[in-house]
Formats: sequence, structure tokens, C-alpha cells
Amino acid sequence: MENLISLVNRLQRACTALGDYGEDSALPTLWDALPSIAVVGGQSSGKSSVLESIVGKDFLPRGSGIVTRRPLVLQLHRIDDSREYAEFGHLQRKKFTDFAAVRKEIADETDRETGRSKTISSVPIYLSIYSPNVVNLTLIDLPGLTKVAVDGQPESVVHDIENMVRSYIEKPNCIILAISPANQDLATSDAIKISREVDPKGERTFGVLTKIDLMDKGTDAVEILEGRAYRLPHPWIGVVNRSQADINKNVDMIAARRREREYFSSTPEYKHLAHRMGSEHLGKVLSKHLESVIKSRIPGLQSLINKNIIDLEMELSRLGKPIATDAGGKLYMIMEICRFFDGNFKEHLDGVRPGGDKVYNVFDNQLPAALKRLQFDKHLSMENVRKLITEADGYQPHLIAPEQGYRRLIESSVISIKGPAEAAVDAVHAILKDLVHKAISETSELKQYPSLRVEVSNAAVESLERMRDESKKATLQLVEMECSYLTVDFFRKLPQDIEKGGNPTHSIFDRYNDSYLRRIGSNVLSYVNMVCASLRNSIPKSIVYCQVREAKRSLLDHFFAELGKKEGNQLGKLLDEDPTIMQRRVSLAKRLELYRAAQTEIDSVAWSK
Repeated sequence: MENLISLVNRLQRACTALGDYGEDSALPTLWDALPSIAVVGGQSSGKSSVLESIVGKDFLPRGSGIVTRRPLVLQLHRIDDSREYAEFGHLQRKKFTDFAAVRKEIADETDRETGRSKTISSVPIYLSIYSPNVVNLTLIDLPGLTKVAVDGQPESVVHDIENMVRSYIEKPNCIILAISPANQDLATSDAIKISREVDPKGERTFGVLTKIDLMDKGTDAVEILEGRAYRLPHPWIGVVNRSQADINKNVDMIAARRREREYFSSTPEYKHLAHRMGSEHLGKVLSKHLESVIKSRIPGLQSLINKNIIDLEMELSRLGKPIATDAGGKLYMIMEICRFFDGNFKEHLDGVRPGGDKVYNVFDNQLPAALKRLQFDKHLSMENVRKLITEADGYQPHLIAPEQGYRRLIESSVISIKGPAEAAVDAVHAILKDLVHKAISETSELKQYPSLRVEVSNAAVESLERMRDESKKATLQLVEMECSYLTVDFFRKLPQDIEKGGNPTHSIFDRYNDSYLRRIGSNVLSYVNMVCASLRNSIPKSIVYCQVREAKRSLLDHFFAELGKKEGNQLGKLLDEDPTIMQRRVSLAKRLELYRAAQTEIDSVAWSK
């Protein structure tokens, strides 16, 4: 069972070392889940004397006003060695055998945290005392409750102390040691008042009555100690502390304990209660109760630790890795993040993520629909055919077949395919651009660094624009090639009719009769449809080759080339993570370290059920 208190001692020390005082609601807290005993009392209630009696040593600062200005986590360890010593959490591996030096270090460490302004601080001081004369126990000494500010302290100190005390004792895992002086009316006890507010049933409260020997003659504390004046589930315990004269004379604490026992056993009013009175009995009762509370809390503590480890790991994973310090590390980090983005972008094109199918929709629906809207048959109406052929003949009519007319009709029809071709290039560019933005938003690593996100986005879009320009150039060249060189075999296979070609002796209107013009229009339409069908297949090939394939292959090549020229400070500007995220990562890492250490500690301790 002693292992359990030792376990909680180690966990509390780890909490303090890693910044968990139960105050930061933005992080999961282990501190609040650990069972503890908080010592509460008004100023001059004898709180310090009770603690020193339990320990058996003079070690607490004394004086007027608010002496205790930081929580003191006092961990007592029973040892067989007769050599007593103390250790502070902030001075590891330094052993204090002179307890007057312990008192001075408590005061000095308080001033280091609060300054000499007499303000208070919630950051605990950890003090471990090893002695054969103590029981295994952990107590948290809190600043004494007061009604007025003194020594030039701010007026807020009264409420600050009360809020600090309340923040400790309102936790369901906190055992309250309420110190009240017997020579004052219990109804005015600060400790009982605040304890009743946070623990109305008194299930977590142990009442301790001090200064019994200083009560007016003819009065006693029997009604309180027997629980008739103010009943608590746990019996009241009375203590007799050393007087100020004893303290001034450095009366031995062991002798003081003996005198305390003699007082209760020899005073008629308290004889029947002597077996459960005194600071020694108080220490044993608290130690036994703390052990039982810890034992009951262990399973829930394990579950809490395991859950919080998972939650912390998940959030740290979402926040990503911390920024590297050297230029090489920063460059590698940027390249890695860019690779994640590039991978997400490719997954969209390859169908792993949605969006790539929109490119195929351009080729399968939008391009054919745009080509169909060109309506070559209307362009090759008899009026238009007659007009173009006549204009192409110029002053000298054709002899056999109107070749120049044919060429002009074909070119004027085919050249119109440039519009749908260019539109297809632009449509695919818009899709690729949209996929870039989607991939950027899906790359969690880029969310950390706004400047890098902007740079990568701009670089990717600029690459797409260069690829679009190249694609447009190549695709329009396909159309121009069809205009530049006609497929002669197509016309050679057509049936030849010289007479229908026209006789130079006839008038121009005889040469271009309707039947003849209709035949020319039909021949040109057949040829243009053949070219259109061919371009319908070759335009997508050109676009995929120049845009889609290039985007998959070299989207960030130019960005990487420029990146290699940057200095360390320039790379650092790209990794301008939000300071709040950086701080959050550090805090989460420290808290995760605490929970993993706690998990190891609990797993290493065997306890009886």
C-alpha cells in the first residue's frame, strides 16, 4: 500500500516539472485526477504548527501577515535510516539536513516566483522529507485565508487566496484538512465555511481542532471533538501545538509530541478521546485514508491516462512536425510538405480522390458538343459555297474543278475548330487549377504555414498557366496543320465529272448551277467532318500530353529550382507557422510526456485489490 502514496508523489512531481497545476483548461490535466490532501485554515489558525507536528521538524517560514504565498506540496517518506533530510523539486539531488536551511529556501523560492511584492502564485513548491519519524503522506499547504490585505499587499489578495484555495479543494479527488482554532467560535471558522461550500456533506473533510490548551478556563472542545457541535463523517481530531515560547526555545518536536499525548491522556475532559487525538494520530489517519482513496482511483486514473494519451497524440499529429532549425532541415521539410501536396494532386487525377473525371468529361461531352455547335452544313450552304468559290476564282474562272474554292471552303470551315479546341484547353486548365486548390486544402502540413501555402499555390498555378499556353499552342497547331495540308486522296477518290466542272464558254451563272454547288458543298462537308472526327481524337491527346501529363510530372519543378537558391532566413519565412500553434505543440508535447511517464509509473506499481 505504501507504493500507492509514493506513486502519487512521483506523479505530482512530474506534473509540476511539466507545467500541470490543474489550471490550464486548454490542456487535459492529470493534477486534478490525483488524490491529494489540502490543508486549509485562516491565518493564525495553527496550520503551520499542525504540519510541523506531523513532520516532527521546524521547517516552515513564520512571521506576521501572509507568510505562505505559494502552495507547498509536502511529500513525507518514511525510511529506516536514522538520517533525516529534505529535497526540493527545483533543486534535485541537493539534500538538506539543516531544516533551518529548508525554511530559508521555501521563503527564497517563494520570492523568486512572486518577487518581494508579497503577491501570491499558484505554482507549487515541492518539498520531500525523508525521516523514520513520519508516515507516508502527501499534504498541500495552501496560503492562509484572510479578511484583510496587509504589508502593502493589493486588496485583491484576499479574493486571490480564496480563489486559489477553492480551486484546490473543489476538486472531487481532494481531501480537505480543515484547521480551526478551538479558542474561536467554530461558526466563524474560515476553514469550515469554505469546506462546507465545496463539500456540503463533509465526505471529503477532516476537521482538526488546534489550540485546545488555550481555551478559556471552564470551557472545553468536547462537543466539537465528539461531533455534536458540527458533525462530520470523519471524526474530529484535536491537536496541541507548541507555544510560541516553546518555538523560541527550540523545544524538541519529539518532546512536544510526548507532551501532547500527556495533555490528552491526563486532562479529564479528553481522557476518553485520547486514543484518537494528537498530531501523530492525525498523520496515521490521513495516510491510511489517502491510501484507500488512491487505491479506489487507480482504475479510473489508468483509463483517463490512456484516453488522454490517444487524444494528445491525435492532436499532435494534426498539428504536424515542429520546424527544423537549420537551413538544410528547413529545405528538406519544405520539400517533404510539397511532396505531400503533389501526391494529393496526383491522386485527384488518378481517381484515388475525386475530380480527375472532370477532365474526361471535357473530352467526352464538352468538346464534341462545341464541335457540333459549329454547324458546318450551314456554313456550306449553296449561297456561301457560291460566294467563296466565285471569290476564289478571281478574274479567271477555273478550268476543270474549283480547287482554290475548295481550299477556301475547307480552310474557313476547319479554322473554326480552333474555338472549341481553345475552349477545351481552358476548361482543362480550370479543372487542374481547381484540383490544385483542393489538394492544397487537403494537405494538412500546408495549413501550418500560410506563407508556404501561398507560395506553393502560386507556383502551381503559374506552372499550369505555362502548360496551358504550351497546350494551346500545340493544339491550335493541330488545327492549322489540317488547314495547311489537305488529304488529297480523299478528293481523288471522288467521282470526276469534267462537264460538271464548268465550261469556260458558259456564263458564270451556268457554271455554278445549284446541282454543281450542292455537290461541292457535300464533298467539302464530308472532308471537314473527317477532319473534325480526327481532331476530336487528337485534341484530347495534345491537351493530356501538354497539360495533364506535365502537371503530374513537373508541377513544382520550377518552384523547387527557385527554392534551392534561397538562404536559411528566406526558407524560415516560408515556414512562418502561427506562434499559437507552435506554443500549442510544445504544450501538448510536454503534457504527452507527462501522461506517458504516468502510464509507465502506474504500470510499474503492483497493488493489492
